[in-house]
Amino acid sequence: MTMKRTHNSLAAIALGCALALPAPAATDTPQAVAAKLLDRLDAGQYDQAEAMFNTQMQQHVPVDKLKAVWQSLPPAGKHDAPQVSQQNGQQIIKQTLHRGGATTWTFTVAVDAQGKVSGMFVQPQQNAAPIPAVPADASYSEREVTVGAAGHPLGGTLAMPKGNGPFPAVVLVHGSGPNDREETIGANHVFTDIARGLAAQGIAVLRYEKRTHARPQDFKNGIVTIDSETIDDAVAAAKSLATTPGIDPKRIFVLGHSLGAMAAPRIAQRAGNVAGVIELSGAARKLIDIIPYQQHYMAKLQGKSDDPQTVAAIAKAESDIAAIRGGAKPDDTALGMRVDYWRSVDAIDPIADNKALRVPALLLHGDRDFQVPMEDWAALQHAFGDNKHFTLKLYPSLNHLGIAGTGTPSVAEYAKPGHVDAQLISDTAAWIKAH
Repeated sequence: MTMKRTHNSLAAIALGCALALPAPAATDTPQAVAAKLLDRLDAGQYDQAEAMFNTQMQQHVPVDKLKAVWQSLPPAGKHDAPQVSQQNGQQIIKQTLHRGGATTWTFTVAVDAQGKVSGMFVQPQQNAAPIPAVPADASYSEREVTVGAAGHPLGGTLAMPKGNGPFPAVVLVHGSGPNDREETIGANHVFTDIARGLAAQGIAVLRYEKRTHARPQDFKNGIVTIDSETIDDAVAAAKSLATTPGIDPKRIFVLGHSLGAMAAPRIAQRAGNVAGVIELSGAARKLIDIIPYQQHYMAKLQGKSDDPQTVAAIAKAESDIAAIRGGAKPDDTALGMRVDYWRSVDAIDPIADNKALRVPALLLHGDRDFQVPMEDWAALQHAFGDNKHFTLKLYPSLNHLGIAGTGTPSVAEYAKPGHVDAQLISDTAAWIKAH
């Protein structure tokens, strides 16, 4: 979860739309524009970099924000040849950057018809292995399905146990950011592990592409809410399972991860056909209240707690949060997104929403989760530890992804291949079967 966009983002840094003064010369190719932008950023010439942006980019990404983001990246190194494509009348330039020795990043630049930079995105490259085929002797099979809000289909995968049903079924709901159906984070496929682990124990599981990943064109007006990004599609997925042959319509569950965990109670309430919710790595606080904590944690980890730029960046985040909850206009930008998006997310109060649940809940957490720290787990225990409708399980050594690790938790460990803890999956299967 921030988690930004982040989940967000701690693992990916997005600079939305963008920034302009004098346009590049008309003779500059899109590749030349992108190369010039990269050179200026790496040279610390942030004012000159901003001068290449269009008006919208300038509004959304001022120089101080651009500087803070770029300086948070590893040191510059070599970069590969750019690849060019066209989308919605813009030229899209992508290239791989090799930074900090061992890390690789994808640098994406959009150039409009006037030769101005209309968008920029930089994120660490995913190094996850390809999804293996289902073993021939597996006790389940997988098939492609289509789900999502009416008129806007999303691709999905349904893992179905073999044998006679009807089977209980689970809908998997992603964390922050434009996630794929496998919830690929770094070198790991979180939802693949959960889906196949539960299917092997007699539970059908539906995982699907998140709309911001598969159909960003659905947000071409720039307006995104937690409903259009996450909740509407999860509700549609839960309802579609109820009419799927072999599925028990009275035993449909929602399993949300991170921001998906926080949204799970609302999904259950709106779907109306959910028998229970499972919340993996969900917070007790509202999402934007966790962002300053995450920034402080990362600054301390990097030895930059007293760095003036870091202090200023944290202060800016706190100012943005105050604006979101204050008098900012809906189309203003704060924390890298429109204010109306954050207000929709801020309406989610995990404690209050869970108290309003009318179905049982299973809360799962790892004690190495630095994105949702143990303070949140303690608050969840205090609120629900004595409630017979809630089951709470804490796992030693597990991180925010439900994967075991050692040492000081950080986003760097997401680049190491691992698998969601087998005991956590078995406990989830047992709880589902008991309900």
